[in-house]
Amino acid sequence: MTQRLRLNKNADRRLKAGHLWIYSNEVDIKETPLKNFTAGETALVEASNGKVLGVAYINPHSLIAGRVMSRDPDMRLDRSLFVHRFNQALSLRQRVYDKPFYRLIHGEGDLLPGLVIDRFGDVLVVQLNTAGMQALADEIVDALEKVVKPEVIVFRNDTGGRRQEGLEAHVDVVKGTLPDEVLIEENGTRFVVPVLNGQKTGWFFDHRENRAWLNSQVAGKRVLDVFSYIGGWGVQAAANGASEVLCIDASGPALEQVARNAELNGVQEQVAIGEGDAFEALAALKADGEQFDVIILDPPAFIKKRKDIPNGERAYARLNREAMRLLGRDGLLLSASCSMHLATDRLVDVVRGAVRHQDRHGQVIFQGHQGPDHPVHPAIPETSYLKALGVRVFRD
Repeated sequence: MTQRLRLNKNADRRLKAGHLWIYSNEVDIKETPLKNFTAGETALVEASNGKVLGVAYINPHSLIAGRVMSRDPDMRLDRSLFVHRFNQALSLRQRVYDKPFYRLIHGEGDLLPGLVIDRFGDVLVVQLNTAGMQALADEIVDALEKVVKPEVIVFRNDTGGRRQEGLEAHVDVVKGTLPDEVLIEENGTRFVVPVLNGQKTGWFFDHRENRAWLNSQVAGKRVLDVFSYIGGWGVQAAANGASEVLCIDASGPALEQVARNAELNGVQEQVAIGEGDAFEALAALKADGEQFDVIILDPPAFIKKRKDIPNGERAYARLNREAMRLLGRDGLLLSASCSMHLATDRLVDVVRGAVRHQDRHGQVIFQGHQGPDHPVHPAIPETSYLKALGVRVFRD
């Protein structure tokens, strides 16, 4: 028999507004002690008056103790639910993109909290980020077989979120044989993606539209791509007519992939690589008197938790200041942040401060967001995290 999880008085407001999370301090632990649940167990969620609000999976060891999977109390968390949700998600991606390279499932944004799936053609890379999704792994694979029929399914279960859920980290190919090279195409440029050992699932689809905009601005320009990873920005810039591109990253293996991806697109002559810490690299380029027409800053999240905001904002400010010193008289800065805790207006503030620090003028000419394959749940601000500003930086 399914257990019930009762909420404290008024703790159902966010759920009624559409949110999917239940925090541990919202649970009436006198009526329904969290210690009675096992991690990943399914429960009926009820308001303090006993009214059933839906079905959730529970993790008593996590700050987010429950994640709602359906408002229907009779809904079973089984293969048929995943088939239905996968079909809903697939129809959106096929409406927006004409090739099978996209984020197929964006967690809460697709009403599947704790599940991320990226599609690289016939290869699917799956992240089970919560105990509830881990418990449903077999149903997820079965549903993917029915809806997508992939040749290969990879589990990239090595995220930080799993540690917080008390889950082990491991990477497995659970269906098929992974080809030597997994290829994607984005904005007309091809890439080899390291799905087994790259960052996250191996690729960041979320900046696709922002890269497309930048691609229209780079012809004949000298471009610096900081935190380049495997060249998503830089190689595309070269393929769209940039005269020179320098990709900087701290990871040697990532830069080897930059070189491979440049070669794949016939732009190896335009693309150079430099390994090292971003801040040190920017200082060294300034010392050498280098200048660029376009600079791309796409760092990892400097703000992972709310308590990191002050230090993180200082890091973003320093990064933007150091980069701006390398821009020519009339340059373009693409400044991005994937920190959910950095609001867009704060990123604008960071850029404004960096512009004034150089005694220059700035004009925001582009504001970008995550692509439609990373849909935002209107009741869950955490699903909206990506920001990109295109800023013209010039002197009078």
